Amino acid sequence: MMTENIFLKILDRSLPAKIVHEDELCLAFHDIKPQAPVHVLIIPKKEIRTLDDATAADQALLGHLQLVAVKLAHDLGLTKGYRLVVNCKEQGGQTVPHLHYHLLGGRDLTWPPG
Repeated sequence: MMTENIFLKILDRSLPAKIVHEDELCLAFHDIKPQAPVHVLIIPKKEIRTLDDATAADQALLGHLQLVAVKLAHDLGLTKGYRLVVNCKEQGGQTVPHLHYHLLGGRDLTWPPG
C-alpha cells in the first residue's frame, strides 16, 4: 500500500468529502480549495501515484475517468465549457501523490493557466 494521503483517507471514508459521483472505478468530489465556481476532483480507486505511473493496463481506467468528467460537466451545468487538468509530479503542480483530474468550470478560464 502507498503512503497515506488525503485522497486515500477520502476513499476509505476516514475524511469527509462532498461526493458527486462514485462507481466501482472512481470517486469524484468537490475540491476544498476551489479555483473556479465548479472544481471537482476525480480520482481512481486504484492507487496510481502520478500519470507517469499509469501503464498500458490502466488504459480503460484512464478513459473511464475522462468519460466521468464529461458526464459530471454536463450534470453540473457546465454548458459553456470546462477544463480538465492533470498535474504530474511536483514541478507540474501535483501536491497529492495520487493520480487525479481537476474538472474546472463556471467562469471564463484564461490561458496560459499557470
